[in-house]
Amino acid sequence: MSKAYKIFFLLSILQLASYGQAEEDGLSIIQNIVTKMSSGIKAENIKKSPVDGWYTITKGAYIAYISADGRHLIQGDMYDFETQENLSENIRNDSRKAVLDSYSSDDMIIFSPAEKSNHVTVFTDVDCTFCRRLHNQIDDYLDLGIEVRYLMYPRSGPRSPSWVIAEQIWCSKDKNNALTLAKIDQKFDYENDCDSAAISKHFIMGQNVGLQGTPAIILENGHMVNGYVSAAELSNIISSLN
Repeated sequence: MSKAYKIFFLLSILQLASYGQAEEDGLSIIQNIVTKMSSGIKAENIKKSPVDGWYTITKGAYIAYISADGRHLIQGDMYDFETQENLSENIRNDSRKAVLDSYSSDDMIIFSPAEKSNHVTVFTDVDCTFCRRLHNQIDDYLDLGIEVRYLMYPRSGPRSPSWVIAEQIWCSKDKNNALTLAKIDQKFDYENDCDSAAISKHFIMGQNVGLQGTPAIILENGHMVNGYVSAAELSNIISSLN
């Protein structure tokens, strides 16, 4: 999500203060106000927060907190000092998981191990150095039973050279091989007349989950690992969170 979009998101929600719902409390009231003020936010994205008197508003992995009277809005992380737990990150994980669970694995490029123990979703860019390093070691992840599900995220955006290559990969009859060849700057065959709308969907999904760069590795529970980690490191992270 761009900085400008985040600012727009905040400003649109801040208009809620003018409604002054001091005497009308409850989740349904807040949901009604927020959805009327911002068409991009659905009622199911507004829930009770871990703290009494506040509700959470989520837009993908982006979170804001609104007071029960609809007057005050806070954006940022909420911590429980007693447990040393980042409550906001838990909500982000749930949001990322929901975003990815709603997307068919048929529209991903998947490298599967002989015996699967876990899967991760990786947002990748063909021109990203550490994305290439990760893919160069793909067999290491597979050997540890980690299935790698790729989504394309050309960081340069639409109509850039990396975006065009991503579309060509998607239009190849053998997407897995095409991705592998693209990451070592080799040519591959692809269909010219092909529906490559999936790349736009991948890109928007990356923004929705709060992508900060590539590679971005998202575990089954929605936890995001930013940047490259080796297969052994990733396996340890997965084990520590299970």
